Amino acid sequence: MSLVGESYVVGLIGSGITATLSAPMHEKAADTLGLRYIYRPIDLDTIPDGVERAPELLKTAVDVGFSAFNITFPCKQTIIEYLDEVAPDAARLGAVNTVVVDDGRLIGHNTDFSGFASALDAGLPGADLTSVVQLGTGGAGSATAYAVLSRGAVKLSLFDVDPQRSAERATELSGQFPDASVVALTADDLPQALAEASGLVNATPIGMHHHPGAPLDLDLLHPELWVADVIYLPQETALIKRGRQLGCRVLPGGYMAVGQAVDAFELITGSRPDYAELRTYFERLVADQQGETP
Repeated sequence: MSLVGESYVVGLIGSGITATLSAPMHEKAADTLGLRYIYRPIDLDTIPDGVERAPELLKTAVDVGFSAFNITFPCKQTIIEYLDEVAPDAARLGAVNTVVVDDGRLIGHNTDFSGFASALDAGLPGADLTSVVQLGTGGAGSATAYAVLSRGAVKLSLFDVDPQRSAERATELSGQFPDASVVALTADDLPQALAEASGLVNATPIGMHHHPGAPLDLDLLHPELWVADVIYLPQETALIKRGRQLGCRVLPGGYMAVGQAVDAFELITGSRPDYAELRTYFERLVADQQGETP
């Protein structure tokens, strides 16, 4: 038995996340570092009115001794108003994916940004950032857009099914990155923007096991485009598969998943796992889950 403060009990709050690989990744990192650590998904789809009750579930979990949480779709932005403090990076992004409990206070952080930045470096070194189109400007999209611009994107074009949200995000990012061009796209603008783009980022949930399909007309892809997805279950989304078929350089969501997990684990425990070791383990998990030979 261990008391609060002697071990870590961590939750993942989100929709459709029962099959998450975050749990075994975090627990593997803890085992390697000799820490007592339990990670539990709290799938809002399995709880009546789960999405609406997310703040209540968060508070209840804190009351029973949870140490921290990862936050995913659809709560990364809505959860902020229920926190006691938000770290500067998360405040700039307007999204939280990690909540650490500190003496009863809830502190929000964002490791999606740093995770995607490291994913670009590791999986798409030297990627052409002249003109990038991004789909989705929600919680994950806030982080990926910030990461792309921080890596030197000249132009970033944002598309969202909610035009007001993409316009607001473009305005915010333009203020934070005045040397870059950040614009919002309409559905009518998308084909031309993609034809002229050097890269494409999918930051929507479309393509997940829980939200199957493609986030856009796949005929709009072309071989000169690099293609990145934030989705890692499955790794081979319809978007990534089509990109491979066309000869595009592709970045599956696993790269970001490992990067943000490493950063989140360090925030929770103060100890940093080895990225390369955890990525090797992650690839094994994906292969086992999909019935493949590693």
